[in-house]
Amino acid sequence: MSDPYFDRIRALHMELEAVRPDAQQPGDPELIARLMRPRPTEAGYAAPAAEVSEVTIRVASDAFRIRIYRPYTAGADRPLLVWSHGGAFLGGDLDMPEADAVARELTARADAVVVSVDYRLCVEGVHYPAPNDDVVTAFGWAVQHAEALGADPARVSIGGASAGACLAAGAALRLRDAGEAQAASVILAYPVVHPVLPMPSTELAEKLASLTPAMAFAPEIFTPVLENYLGSPADEAAAYATPGVLAADLLGLPPTLIFNCEYDGLRASGEKFAEQLRAAGVEVVSETVPAVLHGHLNRPGLPEADETLTRMSEWITTHRHAPTVTR
Repeated sequence: MSDPYFDRIRALHMELEAVRPDAQQPGDPELIARLMRPRPTEAGYAAPAAEVSEVTIRVASDAFRIRIYRPYTAGADRPLLVWSHGGAFLGGDLDMPEADAVARELTARADAVVVSVDYRLCVEGVHYPAPNDDVVTAFGWAVQHAEALGADPARVSIGGASAGACLAAGAALRLRDAGEAQAASVILAYPVVHPVLPMPSTELAEKLASLTPAMAFAPEIFTPVLENYLGSPADEAAAYATPGVLAADLLGLPPTLIFNCEYDGLRASGEKFAEQLRAAGVEVVSETVPAVLHGHLNRPGLPEADETLTRMSEWITTHRHAPTVTR
């Protein structure tokens, strides 16, 4: 049976692929070239070494993998981060820098354990809640096995980048409502948590006008991607799928660190979600990484990515105890 949401994504991909490289594109080509230009620090970048293993977890009639990163040195009571990569809910893998390099860096910098989730991608008939189920299941596995991995079950945080940040936020919400073990904290890197992107600020709108529609996540790009994830129209999005729709009920979520990218249409979602969390009384720190496009953790040799990784390491090390949920 044909999947209309994935068929729409395929058509969009073909349309974007058909654009000639030399065709005139909207935006400021000089700015785009400067933002995309390799930096000297990227040429010699190498991710730190770590002890790496994999586990396959069964879920319903399917399965997904997790990749576990640990320091080579023996230890106990370490922080643990359950991490999900981005990729528009339908791409990305455990080997991309946003997954592998991030996990290795945090293992080294925070003396932490990282569980990277190879959640099921939304391709050809796979939609919400499959990837969300995988992240929630991976978190439960991590808490259950934390001590055996040399980590403290009360220091298990959850996080992700872009689409993975959406999955992490939704998982934190589900864990809160299930009354099960809560995340000690949440890290959301350039997240998208709204089914329709909020209106950008004047400052952000001016920056987005300098980018191509794809870089700016214009509605004609964003909506098909989001609806393919949902498997339904955007206006039918469930709160666990896109937690930004639940502005009135975010009480009790763990302390949350949000990173947004300066030149990124998804910044409107990250900024809005930070406002919603603050209004609900959640401890939240929201920062904008200057001079980068969406997805800067995929370029771990960037100085800006180095700073983000340092802040992430400090965050998971500092947050030691899961919050008490009071609703």
